[in-house]
Amino acid sequence: MNSDVDVLVIGAGPAGCIAASIINKQGYKVKIVEKEKFPRFVIGESLLPRVMDHLEEAGLLEAVKKGGFQEKFGAKFVRGNEVSDFNFSNQFSGGWTWTWQVPRADFDKILADTVESMGVSVEYQTTVTDIRFDGTDSTTYVTDHEGNKKEIKARFIVDASGYGRVMPRLFNLDKPSNFEPRKTHFTHFKDLKRPGGVDGNRITVIVHEQRTWIWIIPFSNGNTSVGFVADPEFFKDFSQDPVERMRGIIESDEHTRDRFGDAEMIFEPRSIEGYAISTKQLFGDGFVLVGNATEFLDPVFSSGVTFAMESGNKAGKLIGKFFRKEPVDWQKEYTDYMMQGINTFRTYVAGWYDGDLQHIFFSINQDPEIKKQICSVLAGYVWDLDNPFVKKHEKAVKSLASIIKMRKASDAELKRSGRDEL
Repeated sequence: MNSDVDVLVIGAGPAGCIAASIINKQGYKVKIVEKEKFPRFVIGESLLPRVMDHLEEAGLLEAVKKGGFQEKFGAKFVRGNEVSDFNFSNQFSGGWTWTWQVPRADFDKILADTVESMGVSVEYQTTVTDIRFDGTDSTTYVTDHEGNKKEIKARFIVDASGYGRVMPRLFNLDKPSNFEPRKTHFTHFKDLKRPGGVDGNRITVIVHEQRTWIWIIPFSNGNTSVGFVADPEFFKDFSQDPVERMRGIIESDEHTRDRFGDAEMIFEPRSIEGYAISTKQLFGDGFVLVGNATEFLDPVFSSGVTFAMESGNKAGKLIGKFFRKEPVDWQKEYTDYMMQGINTFRTYVAGWYDGDLQHIFFSINQDPEIKKQICSVLAGYVWDLDNPFVKKHEKAVKSLASIIKMRKASDAELKRSGRDEL
């Protein structure tokens, strides 16, 4: 079959743009089809330092720098009066020590425009309706916003469709996540009461209740993204009206009340529920899934965009090897590799909600070396197997949390004993 392009990428988000650029730089013809018109709103606004490697390798870093986004050097976690700070310059792994906080509409548009300037064709408002394979070659049927239909023949397909999950839905590849369903309610505020200095510019994660948390992500344009994440039952105590619901939740927390209680909302608050999802397979003959088309865990540690770019980068390189007829072990080199990072973050997300990670974050007398190792995970370096909190992530987190809880219990018992003697 004669192909129109070597690779068809479905979706112009970060995963698709990274994959398209990496493939294009190897000399292959790439086309992106995107259902939406850019710029468009999407969450996932806090990047991790690991993505800087991918932006640089794909030739996109300088274009993003010109965007003037808010620089991010770490993260702050707050629980009541307790504060846990992580500075990316104080991490175990070698790598980038900063990144950005970005309104994704602007960020994604820069990526897509830059990739297009490199020679990649990008067609917006184009919906994939069907895909048929003939061996590894494929024919993709698309319809544009005016109802025009056409076929695109390609040697390989990269599904970077994100929440649209084009190929998982067409080929029954969706699989339920083993995470409990959660819901988020969010908007952007005009942040006129933003604190000065570093506290006003860095991402802050606030523990409202053990299983309910708040993100505060300041942007360089003066606006700030605020979202509440919780079990769906939490939101039933508030108004069904999106604006009134947000006002009520903001008022319910001491950390958000003064800063955002009377702040202007940039858009009507939105909700997303049941976003955690998985897939039965990440690749097949003539296709690979990247980004949120593969698996999405939870927004708490901003892992989504990192997985998107990591998978786009890895898939782009492997497709080049495949075209050059070099041996490619997709299971080992792609699926197993990606699952290493996904499962590491899965441990940390689970530990956040069951309380283990909160015990670690807010413990006193923290071991500086252990904090560096955890900081590397929070920076996105979840493929660094020299890091004990990556290599044996589940055991390391559980063991450390257990030690901290036993120490707290022992300290509490000593205090009680002292009072009894008095």
